[in-house]
Parts: sequence; structure tokens; C-alpha cells
Amino acid sequence: MKVLRKNSTASKVRRIVLTIVIIFLMFWFMLPAINPRNSGFWTFLILCVVVCIVINAFSTLREGLAQGFAGSRSRGQWRQVNKLTRFLVGLVLFVFALMIVASIIGAPIFNAGRYQRLITIEEGNFTEDVAELSMSNIPVVDRDTAVQLGKRKLGEISDLVSQFEIQSNYTQINYHNSPYRVTPLAYGDIIKWINNQREGLPAYIMVNMVTQEATLVRLEEGMKYSPSEYFMRNINRHLRFKYPTKIFDTISFEIDEEGTPYWVAPTIKYRIGIWSGKDIGGAILCNAITGESQYYSMDELPAWVDQVVISELIIGQLNYSGKYISGFFNSIFGQKGVLQTTEGYNYIAVGDDVYLYTGMTSVTSDESNVGFVLVNMRTKETKFYSIPGAEEYSAMESAQGQVQHLRYSATFPILLNVSDRPTYFMSLKDSAGLVKMYAFVDVQQYQVVGTGPTVNEARADYISKLKNEDINIGSSGGEEITGKVGTISSAVIDGNTRFYFMLDGDTHVYTADISVSERLPFLREGDNVTFSFIEINDNLREVSEMN
Repeated sequence: MKVLRKNSTASKVRRIVLTIVIIFLMFWFMLPAINPRNSGFWTFLILCVVVCIVINAFSTLREGLAQGFAGSRSRGQWRQVNKLTRFLVGLVLFVFALMIVASIIGAPIFNAGRYQRLITIEEGNFTEDVAELSMSNIPVVDRDTAVQLGKRKLGEISDLVSQFEIQSNYTQINYHNSPYRVTPLAYGDIIKWINNQREGLPAYIMVNMVTQEATLVRLEEGMKYSPSEYFMRNINRHLRFKYPTKIFDTISFEIDEEGTPYWVAPTIKYRIGIWSGKDIGGAILCNAITGESQYYSMDELPAWVDQVVISELIIGQLNYSGKYISGFFNSIFGQKGVLQTTEGYNYIAVGDDVYLYTGMTSVTSDESNVGFVLVNMRTKETKFYSIPGAEEYSAMESAQGQVQHLRYSATFPILLNVSDRPTYFMSLKDSAGLVKMYAFVDVQQYQVVGTGPTVNEARADYISKLKNEDINIGSSGGEEITGKVGTISSAVIDGNTRFYFMLDGDTHVYTADISVSERLPFLREGDNVTFSFIEINDNLREVSEMN
């Protein structure tokens, strides 16, 4: 009898230990937030209950088989198992019911107005809010091109290419007021992790979106925390155990103004019901080298942080705002005033911040925008610009039509201010994915397209076509100067005549497309001229407008 009791006690201990081990392993890999407002937490609890049911039933069955299911004791054990199983199954069903109720409470049909107010949209003034960029600051690299440039750069480093690969982050940031995409290295596989984890990841890659230059930045001390790490140095696990109740959105990679690598982990808050109305309440910044971290609310985040609010979240909230502008049932029947975002989005730099750009279109229209929005990716400040025009894919087709004989494909456009007009800018790629030309397309009149092998030539072509269409434009931008022509010459480049001249007492070379002014072919040495120019580099300046 004592032996049976001893075996029964040992069996219970084994069951408890096994249950604890399995539940810990599930937590280790699932990493749910220990927070009742996280639906993943309830899913984890359900799985824990299922583990208890299976282990308890399996252990009792095993003991019963060993004892041949004989005697009252075995029958009593089975009754206890059935009773416990019924209780646990009932608990699972109860939790399921709670999850369904929580989802219903937060459904749009009951909260259309609250969904519509998830994002606050203000009216903006385009020419005031979006300054005209110098042609030397326009980003010409999209994410796909950045990926290619990054791979090529890593392939040039013989001591790294055999051990590491590149992670797919490529976060767009502003670094010293220039647009870059940055991404860290990752261990090639578990063997390479074993060989290199002591020193950590030795570098990250920066791609300048203006110059197309990819740089591998080597670190004095390697990054010890990243998604490619195992055990407690895995960034997701590191943050989960340090902040067990925080609900994380997608973690991204950034660098501060000194080039120190960080992981930015946005934290989710729910503004409707239990787990509906997803929004961002702040972010945890984790030093990728040391693992030191700190939580910041949205209004406390350092200015160097560029992307906290995830793009998909912004697009979802913009769609809610447009969809439920007149209530839930209007979004289905009638659809008066209902708007939605266009299919794509991109990023632009305004000041020292990164903004998400996307068009807004009527649900009944598929080729035109009623306007567009700019959303600050750090503060979520959102402005709407009521400027009707072509949607992005129509503009891309218009640009491709200009060079259809070359069969180039257009990148998704970014929005620029060119001579006080909203303008789509895009790169034109060949079949190998290499950038060959550039295009400017007027948002309001997308048949006006300027193309060229350089950004400056494409812009000059665009300005010329705007003038030919008698479209009112503001200043063509740049600094104004007056001087006397010293030397002047011309050359035909790709079928276009360009003029090159210098001013007396000025060492800079000025270049201008013939479309800039009808005076250019008649300029002679000694003539006085007044014009605006844009700085290209230390020696070269592009004439944007001539009086």
C-alpha cells in the first residue's frame, strides 16, 4: 500500500514538473505579454490548459495500463481524471467565450466613431509644410535598390561575407539631415553564430538614398543583441523578460546621430474595448551593443528616432478615418464621402523627420486622388492636403509611357514640392533593376512628365513642360545671383543642348538646359545676367531660372 502511495506521489511530481517544463518552453518561444489586454496572452493560457489536460490524461492512462485497470483505485483515478478534464475543458470554453465577447465589444459596428478618431487629421498647406528640396538631396533609391546595393557591399568584404548575411530591415531614417536606409548584419547559421557570438555582429550597412553609396560601418564593439541571436541575447526575448507586461509591435533597427545602433520596440495600447483600436503608446529604445534599454512615451522620444509608428498601422487608421466618416452603415450603404488610401505608400523627409506619404481616393474612384496625407512616423502628426490629382500608379504609367521604347519600370513615387507644385518623383529602372533615368510627374496634370538621365536634367525638362502648358508655377528654387559672363560654351548631351559658363570673379561652373531660358543661345562674354541656381557640388551649380 505504501509502495502504491509512493508511486502515486512520484507520478504527480513528474506530471507537475513536465507541465512546468512544457509551459516554460511554450513561453520561451511564443513570448506573449503577460497582460490581459493582449489576445496572445489568452491564447497562451488556453494552450497551457490543453497541456495540463493531455499530460494528466496520458499519465493516468499509463498508470492504468500498468495496473491493468483493475480495482476500485484505478476506477477512482479515472473518475478524478474525467472530473478534472471536464473542469479544464469548461475553463477553455469559458476563455473562448470571453475572447469572443471582447472582440464583439470592440467591433466597428458599435464603435464606428471611435475608430474614425483613432488618428487626428489636420488640414495642411502644401507649399508651407513641404519645402522644396535641392536636387542634390532628392532620394533616388527605393528599398529594392537598397537591398541590391547592400548585398553588393557585403560581397566586397571577404572576411565577413562567409560568416554573415544581411537582415531585411532597411529602415529609412534621416541621418545628419540626409535620407538613409540602415540594416544590421545577421549570423549566417547556428554554426557561424557559435563561431562569432562572443564578439557579436561586427557591422551594419548604410545606404545613402541620394548618392546610392552603400557603406559598411564597422563597430569597435560588436552588437550583442539582435533577432539572429539565440537564448537571452535574442532581442525579442531580451525585451520580453525585461518588460513582461509590455505589448510590442514590430521591432525596427535605427542608429542615433553618433552612429550607435539601437533597436526601437514600439509598445501597443488599445483604445477601444479590450484589444481593439490598436495604437502606439510609446517605445523602448535598446542599445544593440550593450542591451541597455529605456521606455519613452510618445512625447518623450529623442528627436533622432525616426520610425516608431508602423506603416501598416497608419494605413489602417487612415482607412478607418475615411471609411467611418459618416458612421458604420454609411460605409456599407450609400458610402457618401467615404475615402480610402491608395494601394501604396512611400516615405519623404521633411525637416529632420520621416513622413509617410499616401494618397486618399474615393471608394468609387480608381484612377484619381482627392488629396494626400503626410504622417510623421515618430509623433503620428497627420496632415491632409486637398489637392486632387492622379493616383500613384497612373503617374507611374505616365512616366513609363515617356520611355516605353526602353521598357523601363518606375519605382513607387515620392511626393516633392517643385516650384510650389505637388510633384511625383520616381526612378526608372531597367530589367536588371538598375536605375537608368528619372521622372517628374505633375500630380494635378499627370500628362506633364519630365524625364532625364540625371535628376537635374529631368527637373529641367519638367519645368520646361510646365511652362509650355502655361501652368502657373512658383519660383524654380535656389539662390539668386547677378554677374557678368566670363566664358561660355555649349554641348549636346543625349540629344539635349546644355550651356556651361562662368562669371567674372567666380570660380564656380554654371550649367543650364536650353529649356531654362530662350536667352541662353545668345549669351556672350561680358553680358550681365541674373539667375537662380541650385548647388550640385563644390564646383558645379545648376541654373534653375534665368531672368
